Amino acid sequence: MLKKTEGIVFSFLRYQESSIISKIFTRELGLKSYIINGVRSSKSKGKIALYQPLTILDMVVYEKGNANLNRISETKLQHAFQTIPFDFYKSGIAMFMAEVLSKSIYESYQNEDLFDFLVQAIMFLDSEEVHLSHFPLVFLWETSKYLGFSPGNAEEFFEEIQENITRQIDWGAEMQSLNIIIEQSFECSVKIPAKIRRDLLDHMLALYSKHLDFGGEWKSVKVLRQLMH
Repeated sequence: MLKKTEGIVFSFLRYQESSIISKIFTRELGLKSYIINGVRSSKSKGKIALYQPLTILDMVVYEKGNANLNRISETKLQHAFQTIPFDFYKSGIAMFMAEVLSKSIYESYQNEDLFDFLVQAIMFLDSEEVHLSHFPLVFLWETSKYLGFSPGNAEEFFEEIQENITRQIDWGAEMQSLNIIIEQSFECSVKIPAKIRRDLLDHMLALYSKHLDFGGEWKSVKVLRQLMH
């Protein structure tokens, strides 16, 4: 059965000589794995660009219920990025977002409210108005609401994570900064010291690891931390 939907690309893996398997979070069908044949061939004319992380697509797909691998009938770019591919900082944030989402959302998980929020966040990241220094923190905080494990406020957040923190932390400064981020969300333009932002990043990821039962390495964080100056 053919189904029209929108999708956000999370990642892709090379498959055989010229194909890929791409994980795409669709609005109506949830997270699905799609096999796309021939997209890496010399005749594909750059179609692989459609499957870069966070690309937003309009799709017509073959829906086969709980099939492990699905196929796409038609796909086209919904929004051509204006800044993300050309800005090293934004590209690093995009890779980070894609990794967080890949580790947070399981196959067939469907949440239209989360999808709509992610589209808005991606579009804002691609805009000229975005405040990059705070964006990863706001993204983590807001996304946790849709995933169902967001603390009610900054105080509850630190109460939940402090048992896992062994080094000395300036909790007061972090709490004050987090309250600003929570209140102002993506519009936050208040200058927050880089060290506090990096510590908040580590602590928010600790919250994600706890609730997602993920004990592995966050591969994109090393680059992101270097960008948070």
